[in-house]
Amino acid sequence: MTLVRMTQNMLSRQSFSGMQTAMSRVAKAQEQLTTGRLINRPSDDPTGATSAMRIRSSLAAQKQYVRNADDAVGWLDQSDSTLQEATTQISRARDIALQGANSGALGQKALDALATEVDQIRDGLITTANAKYLDRPIFGGITSGAQAYLPDGTLADPDAIGTASGVVRTVADGARIRIDVEGPAAFGPEGDSVFKHLDDLSIALKGGDSVAIQGAIGKLKADSDRVSNAQADIGARTVRVENARSVATDATLTLSNALSSVENVDLAKATVDLGLTQVAYQAALGATAKALQSSLLDFLR
Repeated sequence: MTLVRMTQNMLSRQSFSGMQTAMSRVAKAQEQLTTGRLINRPSDDPTGATSAMRIRSSLAAQKQYVRNADDAVGWLDQSDSTLQEATTQISRARDIALQGANSGALGQKALDALATEVDQIRDGLITTANAKYLDRPIFGGITSGAQAYLPDGTLADPDAIGTASGVVRTVADGARIRIDVEGPAAFGPEGDSVFKHLDDLSIALKGGDSVAIQGAIGKLKADSDRVSNAQADIGARTVRVENARSVATDATLTLSNALSSVENVDLAKATVDLGLTQVAYQAALGATAKALQSSLLDFLR
């Protein structure tokens, strides 16, 4: 059997090493309880730190999806309310056309008054078509300009219309949803737009042209249907965006909980652990004090 001779120096080193270890445990427990985090530096838990980094990356992506979806819903809601207003204006113009089509029932002065109202509706509809969301015209395509339509009812930036993608938002991994409605899709192409039809109706009313007034009725009905179809399309896209936002919000909550379980400390457990490590440290101090109290005189006796 091999015997190892313990010298006073060896005993001192082991005692101090044990105290240092106990003190480190107390310090770590205190740090965790103070910060409320299990991982304060990668060396505390390399595996946990790696998992936390991955969760944080996924969490950041999901939060961005939620922000994108919020922006998309805001844009779509603005488009929907604007088109609803346009529908009301076009419907009023069609009622005027029906009223003006009653040949013999109205004199020219009454028709002129109706034409004046049509002109006002047309100007108001152009203002409606220039509605903005966050200072961007919602019917201008990808234009960087300040408006979608000029006062004469023509497109302010024709080159921004008819692009492949339009205004899109990424609301999930690989899910890109177009959120804009281009002016011609809602108000008709240039030369055959609702603005042109209102111009024609005004001219017909001022000239007492019953045939042209009758023709304007059908055109305005088609214009109203076009706007309604655009509004229905917006509604469908809004549902998709809201569903994606709901999924991203749920994923954010799940990932936040997962990150908390990896990084955050259990306060009750941390408090108990701190008490245990402090007791262990005090015991180490007491044991070391007794082990190292011998002096040279004790060996000479």
